[in-house]
Amino acid sequence: MKITKFEPTSSGLCRITPDEGAIFYIRKEYIPNIDFDSIYAGAEFNEEQTSELLDAGLAAVVELKAITYLARCEQCRFKLTNKLIQKGYEKQYIQIALDFLESVNLLSDSRYATAWLNSRKTNHYEGRTKLSAELAARGISREVAAAALDEFFTENDEEEICRKAVEKLSRTKSGDKLKAALINAGFSYKVFNYLLTK
Repeated sequence: MKITKFEPTSSGLCRITPDEGAIFYIRKEYIPNIDFDSIYAGAEFNEEQTSELLDAGLAAVVELKAITYLARCEQCRFKLTNKLIQKGYEKQYIQIALDFLESVNLLSDSRYATAWLNSRKTNHYEGRTKLSAELAARGISREVAAAALDEFFTENDEEEICRKAVEKLSRTKSGDKLKAALINAGFSYKVFNYLLTK
């Protein structure tokens, strides 16, 4: 492959126009085996190098798609990976692109966990156990989830959340059924028993 045009952009992606085939973008971080300074208009690459450049182009395509999802709302790596797989992107390029997005803090499971927890408190009254399980189901690591939950419950009183849950659930449940519903909502016996015996 011979490069006829090489144009860096402000985003760090570089636009490559090859002598044959479609224009594509690459990022320096996506080509570990090629000296980035060797890429310029007029440069020629052998088959192996061409393959690496094209792979970098595919990783850049995934990055741009991932950014469209991230522009809408916070994403966790697990869910974003699944969305990209469903769109037909290959796992190897997804991993490369998401590694880069994490390295520049555009993708963050920690930030996602915090945002998700804050969105739940508006309409859902749930305790630590349930919230932890929900974060795990979204692919959030135990350590990241624990840190996000600690921060969440520093800012939001679990007892007050439980009190709201008791108010809501006691409209339709009482006694053992109410206790079972509170356990199911992730509250510890210690938290809700105190409220129920007040």
